[in-house]
Amino acid sequence: MKQQDNVKLLALDTSTEACSVALSINNQLLTLDEVCPQQHSKRILPMIQQLLSQAQLSLSQLDGIVFGKGPGSFTGVRIGAGVCQGLGFGANLPVYGVSTLAAMAQAAYRLKGAKQVVAAIDARMAEVYIAAYKLDVATELMQPILAETAVKPSVLSAFGLAGEVAGVGTGWQTYGQELQLKQAATYYADILYPSAQDMLALALPALLAGDFMSAELAEPSYVRDEVTWQKLPGK
Repeated sequence: MKQQDNVKLLALDTSTEACSVALSINNQLLTLDEVCPQQHSKRILPMIQQLLSQAQLSLSQLDGIVFGKGPGSFTGVRIGAGVCQGLGFGANLPVYGVSTLAAMAQAAYRLKGAKQVVAAIDARMAEVYIAAYKLDVATELMQPILAETAVKPSVLSAFGLAGEVAGVGTGWQTYGQELQLKQAATYYADILYPSAQDMLALALPALLAGDFMSAELAEPSYVRDEVTWQKLPGK
């Protein structure tokens, strides 16, 4: 079994307006995060190369690749999964997908010490991607307590979490008043997007347990699979 202190792991995420890359090398961390809407396909590979060059590593020296599997922008989620697959195939590396909502919940613990988190991403069409998490104190990792869903905030069931709760993500930025009615929470405006470094933390136990998969099995998680497009008049 691989030991935690000599792991070399790359993570990438393009699921939201942000583009994020992180590299863990023997418990040391290199990160790049940029907010670059609609530029992900241009920025993600140069950002990955920048971190690998900084670490003086090649892809083939890594133990695996982690990607943000969604939910998020359909196009962004597909870009992230596709880049991960391509790099995994090319370097014969196993891969692993991490929830973007879980990554934001993990960031709330890393940055704020939060132990209960409701993470929400603006899903457009008056909906949010949303889930709730609690900290596993033994592992210091966030665990889901309510499954990811895409829903209109107005019809969302109350979460019923007691005590201090953190709210993170663009869903809280857009629908804060509606979400506060479902779950009173402290909204942290500085945690808007998922970061690849938190995906590394969540993926490491899976790597050590041998749960990474071959690149062709990497699948995005859209949560909302069916989108209804309204036909424009005269089209």
